[in-house]
Amino acid sequence: MTTPRIGIDQRRARLGLRHLLAPGASAGSVTEVADGVVALHATDPASVYLSALARLREPAIAPIAQALYEERSVLRLLGMRRTVFVVSREVAPLVQAGCARLIAVRQRRLLEQHLAAAGVGPDCAAWLVAVEEATAAALDARGEATASELVEDVPLLRTSLSLDEGKPYAATSNVTSRVLFLLAVDGRIIRGRPRGSWISSQYRWSPLGSWLPGGFADWSTEAAQVELARRWLARFGPATVDDVRWWTGWTLGQTRTALARLGVAEVDLDGAPGVALPDDVEPVAAPDPWVALLPALDPTAMGWVARGWYLGPHAGPLFDRTGNIGPTVWSDGRIVGGWTQRADGEIAFRLLEDVGADKAAEVASAAGRLAAMLGAVRVTPRFRTPLERELSG
Repeated sequence: MTTPRIGIDQRRARLGLRHLLAPGASAGSVTEVADGVVALHATDPASVYLSALARLREPAIAPIAQALYEERSVLRLLGMRRTVFVVSREVAPLVQAGCARLIAVRQRRLLEQHLAAAGVGPDCAAWLVAVEEATAAALDARGEATASELVEDVPLLRTSLSLDEGKPYAATSNVTSRVLFLLAVDGRIIRGRPRGSWISSQYRWSPLGSWLPGGFADWSTEAAQVELARRWLARFGPATVDDVRWWTGWTLGQTRTALARLGVAEVDLDGAPGVALPDDVEPVAAPDPWVALLPALDPTAMGWVARGWYLGPHAGPLFDRTGNIGPTVWSDGRIVGGWTQRADGEIAFRLLEDVGADKAAEVASAAGRLAAMLGAVRVTPRFRTPLERELSG
């Protein structure tokens, strides 16, 4: 039987349609946006808003904040690759069971080792559990709290750790963030409202039950991984096995097991072996032409580990040294440039290839619309890239 071939044009067509960027594909709510890309990258809080604005039929800041903090139809939690994402309430249990649960085991073991090295006592595991329980109780009593407020209630959170001693990147820190991390990946607490505006990266913590009554739906790790893989392939597929492994943060063995249970189809991605959902091997109609300005760490730009089919030769100016992508300009399923917001509010962009006068005019119009939406707000990406720095002036 001949392996179905799915070329670059077909992958770009799927990207425009399924990631809600092509004409007629935009979403009516933030929940639809999150599900359209499975998870919105939230390491940089501004990226959540800018990613949603690029995909909403009626883009505005207020409905995004309402979905996050009033309706709570989308939740901010730690998941794939130990990264913070915003996901719908339907996807949240899959991320918790399929990714966070595994992360919790590894990170707990690592923290216990660091505590032993710091000499906190003869039973580091028991010490850690006691501090976690005290922290959870303090948070229950307050209802919501910042990390600094919890330290006031639980002084043991000030316990200091010396990490990577003798190495150039050695550091000393207290256990506060590590304990809160474990409580979060264990599904006991959740990041709530920011302390400042929508671009703030400091959050209040809340008990999960108070923020999400009933907590997460109960999934086994194996079942959650199969369903998460299905959802990812439905939005990002076809793709390579390594793309799935990288995005999820699973081991290669876990990835192959989930895909085998899912029953994926093998496909030819222009000479590279790939996988797709069995009902997604037939050609799709190409959407009408489109352009988009996507923010740093947008889930589309960061969706695959093999990026040549949409990134082309533009990695150098658009990524930082640790693999984080900056703001990008897109045309018909490929990256063609980058952009930034200057101090005066202007959205400045540079096209890295010739897209023609009409396309360039569309990009300029999109930049003007984005500047108007942002108004007096000034957004600086958390991870600066060469082109973004140069354009910012």
